[in-house]
Amino acid sequence: MEVIYQYLIVFITAIFVNNVVLSQILGICPFLGVSKKINTAMGMAGAVAFVLVLATLVTFILQKYVLDPNGLGYLQTIAFILVIASLVQMVEIILKKVSPALYQALGVFLPLITTNCAVLGVAILVIQKDFDLAMGVWYALSTALGFGLALVIFAGIREQLEMVPVPKGMRGMSIALITAGLLAMAFMGFSGVDNGLKQFLGIA
Repeated sequence: MEVIYQYLIVFITAIFVNNVVLSQILGICPFLGVSKKINTAMGMAGAVAFVLVLATLVTFILQKYVLDPNGLGYLQTIAFILVIASLVQMVEIILKKVSPALYQALGVFLPLITTNCAVLGVAILVIQKDFDLAMGVWYALSTALGFGLALVIFAGIREQLEMVPVPKGMRGMSIALITAGLLAMAFMGFSGVDNGLKQFLGIA
């Protein structure tokens, strides 16, 4: 049961306590650039989740079975960047041939993921936290859900802001940055939830 509790804690922590965008400040570019409409935000969230999980799986195997055994750990960052860029290109090509409908839905967002530092950040964090493969993939999926949640909430707020008379000097990116800051402060309210849950479940 303790293993299940550990998975639960990682899930809650990755989504709410250490949200990849609002707490760790990773993936800010798509967070600000693809959050004007809920539909595009959901598409981006889905594409990021798919690539994030796949990239974590491949980079974990690369680190544990290629870099570490050969003393090439210092090449981690550049190797992971190349893997992520290659995966995005490969996924884009496969989707275009196998599922044109899905490619049309996600194709516009896939190139943006190559420059999404959240993907690289999570791949490195999985290694730094010394997760096993199953926990690493679970952490990546949980982080992707946290990214998607923050992105969709932010997009919903921005859509509502279009309907209210925002002062001229605050329109556009100015009010977006203020909104992002307030949203990050709101998520700070979850701080300590993981520790409370550990105590409740009796996990050290």
